[in-house]
Amino acid sequence: MSDSAPRLPADEEWEDLLRQWREQPAPQPRPYFYSRVRARLISKTSEHRPQRTWVRWPAYAVMLGIVLLLSGDGAALPSAERNATPEAPLHGR
Repeated sequence: MSDSAPRLPADEEWEDLLRQWREQPAPQPRPYFYSRVRARLISKTSEHRPQRTWVRWPAYAVMLGIVLLLSGDGAALPSAERNATPEAPLHGR
């Protein structure tokens, strides 16, 4: 037989652990924490933002160029013939 001490059932171990956590005092923030956070937030929001922020991100400028290029009136593309027959539908699939 083993000489180890009898262990509590798992449920009782969890209850004991939860009881210890409940008895701990709630942690308190360091002094002036909230005033420092508020000051930082105010300084971030009061910064001057440039008018054209998309210039900072070249990907936006490229996407804008592609959209403008593709949204043209299609003058460079050949038009379809007036007497052209429509393609036959696909059957048997």
